[in-house]
Amino acid sequence: MEAGEMKKTLLLFVFLIPFSTAWALSGSPDAGKAKSGTCVACHSADGNSVSPIWPKIAGQHEAYLVKQLFEYRKGADGARNNPVMYGIVQALTDQDIYDLASYYATQENSSGNARSDLFELGERIYRGGNLQTGVTACIACHGPKGLGNNPAGFPALSGQHAQYLKDQLHAFKEGKRQNDMAGMMRLVVGRMSDAEIEAVSSYIEGLH
Repeated sequence: MEAGEMKKTLLLFVFLIPFSTAWALSGSPDAGKAKSGTCVACHSADGNSVSPIWPKIAGQHEAYLVKQLFEYRKGADGARNNPVMYGIVQALTDQDIYDLASYYATQENSSGNARSDLFELGERIYRGGNLQTGVTACIACHGPKGLGNNPAGFPALSGQHAQYLKDQLHAFKEGKRQNDMAGMMRLVVGRMSDAEIEAVSSYIEGLH
């Protein structure tokens, strides 16, 4: 093996060590429940947050929750910088993250209601997109009931707060959030109008 190839192999090995160690872990719902005290203030005891600015994490795919928590840990150097979450996850071990994700994934998410005045446009965007502007239908990745696709890494959206969804879609559109797979969300939302974002967010809150 040439020196250049050996260096690349070594760097790859060093890079993968923390990830292979972390992803080898498995979570315990019972342990996660015992560790969830810090999460309750924003997400409530069962993960169904009361405030519309904080996401409902009950019933979310475990792998997706793990991914988000590890990315929050990177802070300003990562693709999803959130000062509040950054401060919280610094106190969590890798095992804590897996346990918490396992606990909230086992909880049942609560449903919400879509605004009647936004329903038609929201349904149209979610189910059919906008062919004229190239907006892909949300249903393609998140499913007819908003349950997402766990193997593919697409999160469940059903019943999520419209305000939180709208904030995240704008974050993608403005490039403040960049942890979407292959830039898919930024590409789609970049072609959406503010009216479409608000309508589809409301529609998803009532989707179940």
